[in-house]
Amino acid sequence: MKIILIAAIDLNGAIGKDNQLLCHLPADLKHFKQLTQGKTVIMGRKTFDSLPGGALPKRRNIVISRQTDLTLANCEVFNSIDSAFAACKSEDEVFVIGGENIYKQTIANADVLEITQIGARFDADAYFPTIDKAIWTAVNQEEHPADDKHAYPFTFITYQRSK
Repeated sequence: MKIILIAAIDLNGAIGKDNQLLCHLPADLKHFKQLTQGKTVIMGRKTFDSLPGGALPKRRNIVISRQTDLTLANCEVFNSIDSAFAACKSEDEVFVIGGENIYKQTIANADVLEITQIGARFDADAYFPTIDKAIWTAVNQEEHPADDKHAYPFTFITYQRSK
């Protein structure tokens, strides 16, 4: 099973504020959908709570929560990352979609990082773990300038574990 962390981060490594994304980038949302549709997504409960429509359609949604009696529509709930990964062992790819605590717990096991690097800095309260260039190698980059639909420039970067 390939473990892929996917996130949009600013120049300081920020991913969110008040349980919301930093900004609205339609191309990033489309990119996220293209990569994750038909796959399993793993997220923390607070990330699930931030989704406007609940479980993401056309994906297997797994939520990590310490609440042992939690049930969420169209989701599987586990109380640990390890039990969630064990339930996915037959899958080719699993996407970890946040938030900060879940990323911190999974980056050491990740094979790939799919990062949208936003060319700006924001006031934030949640951060992605530092991407150590001694461990991660950028293997693909696609730059996008700011335009009428995107207030900030951004770059899609795929990192693969090199160590």
